[in-house]
Amino acid sequence: MTTPSIVWLRRDLRLADQAAFAAAAAAGPVIPVYVLDDETPRHRRMGAASRWWLHHSLASLDADLRARGSRLILRRGRCEEVLAHLARETGATAVHCLRHYEPWWRNAERAVGEVLDLRRHDGNYLAPPGSVTTGSGSPYKIYTPFWRALEARMPPAPPLPAPDRLPAPEAWPASDTLAEWNLLPTTPDWAGGMRAEWTPGEAGAAARLEAFLPRARVYADRRNLPSVPGTSRLSPHLHFGEISPATIWHATAERGGTVGTFLGELGWRDYAQNVILQMPDYAGKPAREAFDDFPWRDDPAGLKAWQQGLTGYPIVDAGMRELWTTGWMHNRVRMIAASFLIKHLLIDWREGERWFWDTLVDADYGSNAVNWQWSAGTGVDSNMFVRIMAPLTQSPKFDAGAYIRQWVPELAHLDDTRIHDPDVRPRGYPARFVGHAEARARALAAYAEWNDRR
Repeated sequence: MTTPSIVWLRRDLRLADQAAFAAAAAAGPVIPVYVLDDETPRHRRMGAASRWWLHHSLASLDADLRARGSRLILRRGRCEEVLAHLARETGATAVHCLRHYEPWWRNAERAVGEVLDLRRHDGNYLAPPGSVTTGSGSPYKIYTPFWRALEARMPPAPPLPAPDRLPAPEAWPASDTLAEWNLLPTTPDWAGGMRAEWTPGEAGAAARLEAFLPRARVYADRRNLPSVPGTSRLSPHLHFGEISPATIWHATAERGGTVGTFLGELGWRDYAQNVILQMPDYAGKPAREAFDDFPWRDDPAGLKAWQQGLTGYPIVDAGMRELWTTGWMHNRVRMIAASFLIKHLLIDWREGERWFWDTLVDADYGSNAVNWQWSAGTGVDSNMFVRIMAPLTQSPKFDAGAYIRQWVPELAHLDDTRIHDPDVRPRGYPARFVGHAEARARALAAYAEWNDRR
């Protein structure tokens, strides 16, 4: 019998439009394996919300594989050691994978490639990160010209269908069980809101895309309104690779209306990967080096109030509570909440990036880091620090009343004229942690003092 190939899975947990599966299946028997490697990422091991999603996504993928005569092998440890052992155990001669661009996965791919025949494929982005360059061959640092160049290369190749069957090896190697990995919270079980909101897995991703298609043409009109269904909510499915961006592009691109704005958001995801390819430590180091000595405040009480949704600013608190409950936050509210932490509280943006890393089900290293540095004004392409979002203005502007009622029940009885900034605080709801005018003046003064020292 032909020797088997290993398909090494990470953030690519699907069968449709999955080039590693297609290449391995064309060569002979396939052994799909997911390695839970918490050693290689070190402090960037997956956060709690992502681990909840991973459990259910792996369970879904295993069921899909079994329906095709295959199964998912689970192993734990350093990828290069686990895969080398598995290759010796099974006689596998090649390992297929999709390329990943987080710094720890690039390190892991190098390590695996030193001990095994590693065959890498593209497919997690619209175009391979690093391939969209200027006329001189340099990588783009600014989103707008990057997007123009990327859009000119679109559409991506049509997505490949999922295989009907996958050839199995003569014997299956042993596998861990998902229960052994303890990915799910138990004491306490805080994932009830995520179970209610999400269906991880390839079928869940397809259903989410289907639900979004009727709204795709009015995306630009509704995406900033947290009280109405306007965004796709595909981000965690994209992050875990349960659906390919090519699949989404081909399903939405001809919808007309303002779908181009949505496609630009897919492009922003590609842009973020290109940024971390150039600057691997982007989540921990400001791209504008002068910000290394910015006078951030050490404010544990402020950080805790922000994390718990108890700042006294209803739109900020609604977003932070939505995040804690569902593992996700509306995009417009993410910007408002991030700006509040950075500029109203003058807390280092990296505190927010770390909190989102642990609590988001779509905690993507590139997108999370790029978005936080954009909000802080520290990024290679970012908002100016002196542009300070006013939560009490943003909330009515984007008609967030119903959203606040859903996530801040203490305010649910208030009408739309009062809910954005209650003049009388209901029992149990805090006063503003800091006044807007005071916070704005403090942020601008800190910036001016820092700028004078440069």
